[in-house]
Amino acid sequence: MDEEQIREFSEKMSERISTLEDRNDKLLETARRVEGEKRYVETEMVRLQKEIRRLKQELDRLKSPPLIIGNIRDILADGRVVVKSSTGPDFIVNAADYIAKDNLIVGARVALNKQTLAVMGVLPPSLDPIVTGAEIIAKPQATYQDIGGLENQMRELREAVEDPLLKPDLYRKVGIEPPKGVLLVGPPGTGKTLLAKAVANRTQATFIRFVGSELVQKYIGEGARLVRELFQLAREKAPSIVFIDELDSVGAKRLEIATSGDREVQRTLMQLLAELDGFNPLGEVKIIGATNRPDILDEALLRPGRFDRIIEIPMPNQEARTTIFRIHARTMSVASDVDFGVLAGRCEGATGADIHAMCTEAGMFAIREDRDQVTMTDFERAVDKVFGENPMRTPDASGAMYA
Repeated sequence: MDEEQIREFSEKMSERISTLEDRNDKLLETARRVEGEKRYVETEMVRLQKEIRRLKQELDRLKSPPLIIGNIRDILADGRVVVKSSTGPDFIVNAADYIAKDNLIVGARVALNKQTLAVMGVLPPSLDPIVTGAEIIAKPQATYQDIGGLENQMRELREAVEDPLLKPDLYRKVGIEPPKGVLLVGPPGTGKTLLAKAVANRTQATFIRFVGSELVQKYIGEGARLVRELFQLAREKAPSIVFIDELDSVGAKRLEIATSGDREVQRTLMQLLAELDGFNPLGEVKIIGATNRPDILDEALLRPGRFDRIIEIPMPNQEARTTIFRIHARTMSVASDVDFGVLAGRCEGATGADIHAMCTEAGMFAIREDRDQVTMTDFERAVDKVFGENPMRTPDASGAMYA
């Protein structure tokens, strides 16, 4: 071969080699891409396999038979336990090995197998949502400075409720037991609930509020159970204060002739009496009751040892009404000619709630006339509207429902 042929052959081979190198680079790129896709598919397959296993476990869990709730009645020497289930009778059953023996105690709430009734787990003690919802988390805004004309009543309430929680050593040194409970009695609108709010604001104890009618339930034993759980919560949260408003709805006198509903209310009352003065000490739990019908309360509630102090909240006198006017008007834009003493003299027999309504109406009269200041005329018109023109608020009828 001559040099010309050799040069042509060399050029052809160079082009061939270059073409093969380009093709090889493309094949390598394709191989890397396919390898990446393979790794992604493998990873996705592993993830999907885990998801399948999780879904199978969840399906098996949902298909598992239901458990029965029961209570442990006794523990035998051989390790078996006596349980009472929701089906009625008591059973002697075994407990699962993985349950700690320390958790198997008399009275514990447990989960039972539906077929063998074996103890499968220990459940935490339950409280009714009505009871747990009665705990006041955010403190009320009312303070003792918002209450006028009840200085003696506030002092007695603080001595019976606050001081035993804040100064227990002083009571031990003197050698007396502090009062267990305080009963606030008085006409509607005189400040009974406001006093309880002030106590809740002032004290650092847990404040539990209940309305008496909430303790009255439809089924037999439900009301008594609520009372028992209410005091159980109070002991767990001690130091605590339990405020039972409208006590007359559950504490009315027991009668020989009664309907089935009345007898259920009486059972609730008897449970309340047992909690107030039973074998279980209240400790750092204080009780405040409020009612405007003390005449219909059962005598057992009123004796010492249950409600040791009965504090009467009277209708405000002239001086107290003046103070209440000043309390409600301190955030208002009041003209200089307003004389609260004269206004207090015009509304003889008015309660604190009436005076609050008068101040609100006086402000509404000023707003109606596009004024930013409340005058004496506005207050006089408010007194006439709230108190003078309403026959239900006359002095003769102010205490019609209060004895």
